[in-house]
Amino acid sequence: MLKLDSVEVTYKGAITALRGVSLAVLEKSIIGLFGVNGAGKTTTLKAISGLLKTEEGAVTKGTIEFENVRIEKERPENIVKMGIVQVMEGRRIFEQLSVADNLMAGAHLRSDRASVKTDLEVIYNDYFPALLHLRNQISGYLSGGEQQMLVIARALMARPRIMLLDEPSLGLAPLVVKNILEIIKRIRKEQQNSILLVEQNVKAGLSIVDYGYVLENGRTVLEGESRILEGNPSVREFYLHGAGEKGMNYRSASSYQKREPWLSRVRLV
Repeated sequence: MLKLDSVEVTYKGAITALRGVSLAVLEKSIIGLFGVNGAGKTTTLKAISGLLKTEEGAVTKGTIEFENVRIEKERPENIVKMGIVQVMEGRRIFEQLSVADNLMAGAHLRSDRASVKTDLEVIYNDYFPALLHLRNQISGYLSGGEQQMLVIARALMARPRIMLLDEPSLGLAPLVVKNILEIIKRIRKEQQNSILLVEQNVKAGLSIVDYGYVLENGRTVLEGESRILEGNPSVREFYLHGAGEKGMNYRSASSYQKREPWLSRVRLV
């Protein structure tokens, strides 16, 4: 459904952020993208959604295809119309608008206005009933968990075929994270769409993805089914062992990078 082949990204024509990232998102799948800060996860999502252009970034090598159509040079609004919607890190809501207005903003490119009301009812009644009671609330006053629900719900209002979720667990309490992840699984099952999930909380991410990729220094260095990645010794030591709720053991970073200097992609099967 979505395929990146040897994608290189450069900012301002000088700073290389991705160095040959390749990955695939199958139809009706949840794919994970893991790695530390600066590994290239968010840049990968922005390369897909076209948002690189807003930060003086560009895909300088490789290709990005959505259903066999190249999109790496498309404008962001055209990519949204195709059915690819990014939920950005940091719960970026329209803080001065109400919850209801934020949700309607997600549907601004749709022409099927009759169906918008139906989708809004699904959001309120099935996925995020908490938002129903907050629909007239100014969004800037919502809690972190409520704002995360809102940005995912707003993306759903665009009727995406692929959702790009960037750090949906960031800064949230464990119980809220669990609820958000359960909703993500339901969305995939009931909406029949695909999800590309970026997570630093690897333990949480591996619990819901079908397949995952690990990025290091802008390169894809590991890939495999979630259960196999979870059992990989390097993944367990660096991302899972002794990590607590965050799912990351930063103290192991130096020894990991010295011991695992490989830069070519390894496929775990």
